[in-house]
Amino acid sequence: MDTRFLYPLESCKIIHLLRHGQAEHNVEAEKDRNALLSPHLFDAPLTDHGHQQVENLRERVVSSGLLKRVELVVTSPLLRTMQTAVGVFGNEDNQPNMISKPSILALEVARDRNGVRPPDMRRNIESEEDNLWRPDVRESEEEILARALQFMKWLWKRPEKEVAVVSHGIVLQHMLYVFANDCDVSVRHELCKRFANCEIRTVVIVDKRLI
Repeated sequence: MDTRFLYPLESCKIIHLLRHGQAEHNVEAEKDRNALLSPHLFDAPLTDHGHQQVENLRERVVSSGLLKRVELVVTSPLLRTMQTAVGVFGNEDNQPNMISKPSILALEVARDRNGVRPPDMRRNIESEEDNLWRPDVRESEEEILARALQFMKWLWKRPEKEVAVVSHGIVLQHMLYVFANDCDVSVRHELCKRFANCEIRTVVIVDKRLI
């Protein structure tokens, strides 16, 4: 038996990392990267295809029993991620008595790379304006990694043992980079590669202090 590790369950947390479904800016960027600077793509919503991706994943999440196991959903506050989070993990209108419905929490720390590009600026939430987005400065990868580390430290302190995180490709990659040095090179390459739209990747993180 090629077993590498044996960890007590109480030292582990299961994290399901999900990138949002296809959004309008994804389509436009494939035609012309300069489209990402267009104000018409402000806080870009899902496309029809993106909604279909979400619907398909919802069916998988329900049929696999994952919806019943997830205790908390953390999402970026941008529209495309919230649409994805609610579409995949929320309570559908035709299922008002559905017992298992995890709480959905929107956090700024889980948002997309900040600055310059209007698709990455969020709309106002009630009276709260987006004071983090900078029109002339793009967030560096070092800043994204620091944010990812901050998020993972926050997540680890949560009492939930199985959590879904709905965010953006580059942010999800940097969340994985936080633990990349604990993986074999081949595993790290596969785990940290670019996320496709509406792709979900599951990892187990371990607090080695409890071992």
